[in-house]
Amino acid sequence: MRFTPAWKAAAAAAVLLAATACGSSGTEAGPGGLNPPDLQAPAKLGAPEGQVNLIAWAGYVEDGSNDPKVNWVGDFEKQTGCQVHSKVAASSDEMVKLMKTGEYDAVSASGDASLRLIASGDAAPVNTALVPNYKDIFSGLKNGAWNSVDGKMYGIPHGRGANLLMYNTQKVSPAPTSWSAVFDGAAKYKGHVTAYDSPIYIADAALYLKATKPELKIENPYALDQKQFDAAVDLLKKQNANVGEYWSDYLKEVSAFKSGDSVVGTTWQVIANLTADEGAKVKAFVPKEGSTGWSDTWMVSAKAKHPTCAYKWLDWIVSPKVNAEVAEYFGEAPANSKACTVTSDKNFCTVYHAADEAYWKNIAFWNTPIEQCLDGRTDVKCVPYAKWVQAWTEIKG
Repeated sequence: MRFTPAWKAAAAAAVLLAATACGSSGTEAGPGGLNPPDLQAPAKLGAPEGQVNLIAWAGYVEDGSNDPKVNWVGDFEKQTGCQVHSKVAASSDEMVKLMKTGEYDAVSASGDASLRLIASGDAAPVNTALVPNYKDIFSGLKNGAWNSVDGKMYGIPHGRGANLLMYNTQKVSPAPTSWSAVFDGAAKYKGHVTAYDSPIYIADAALYLKATKPELKIENPYALDQKQFDAAVDLLKKQNANVGEYWSDYLKEVSAFKSGDSVVGTTWQVIANLTADEGAKVKAFVPKEGSTGWSDTWMVSAKAKHPTCAYKWLDWIVSPKVNAEVAEYFGEAPANSKACTVTSDKNFCTVYHAADEAYWKNIAFWNTPIEQCLDGRTDVKCVPYAKWVQAWTEIKG
């Protein structure tokens, strides 16, 4: 993937998205699971209201101010008459807080925020029939555990990405095949292991334990009872002794792999591409246990003052050309299946596995941990996200 200086500057901000991007493995909340307020999606749209107020990750609502060549807001405004007002959020927590004000019409929510917005009634179900481009969204992004409840969609998928294991091919031998390289086998690279700096990373440890400690009976890495959660936290506390740096800004991760300060750890495809482009000898892949990942969803506020313009934005941002532009600028697999025919880099969707649904079946997309176990269990309570946040502070010491 090609990066312009403007994109690199944006990346530093965009990667505060480190505490962001989304989902779960695709299992829906079963009996005893999430029971959101009974809100209704609109049956039809009215006249455009003249503006739309958005909350977004950096790089999602570009109007040419960061790079004159990157502007998908201008044509939207011309075609719809809806003037775009956007606020960049630095975290999912900030997005949730802003949505509660009722001042915003839509948000590019990540999976560690979306269930909170659904459960609180801040996000309304969407009528996908009012979003013509929805029909071309990859099937693997529809009716996910992070963007739907009981088959009812609460947003329009925007894109997706996997958390990969990246390693220095000259310093890590033999080539790893498992997440054990950063967990049980991390001591071999003590001080040169890197890990993703976010409470949601606890799910990565849970995913590894799901494969290696079957006696824990972990089914969903975002649905952890106290015993399962404690095991994941203990694993991460042991890992901490070997971690040289926790990353959130991926330009710092690129620098660490170039210098050799980091030789193995979690990454994203866009980071692996940039690291290799800058000369580091690295490879990145999904280990045998599978991986976590993220999928962002455009959600409409239940209090939207400009719902027609919000729906028009949802349709616009996932239209083939615009979705392709956003995906290439940001570094993610597009949501619209037709976007792959109009990317500037004709190999882009192959590199990002955009149409490879078999690939995504091994990805447990980020989701919001809640007390009602997302795996359907009713005989125990699961550890909610607030406890994940507290534990993450303890893990890092």
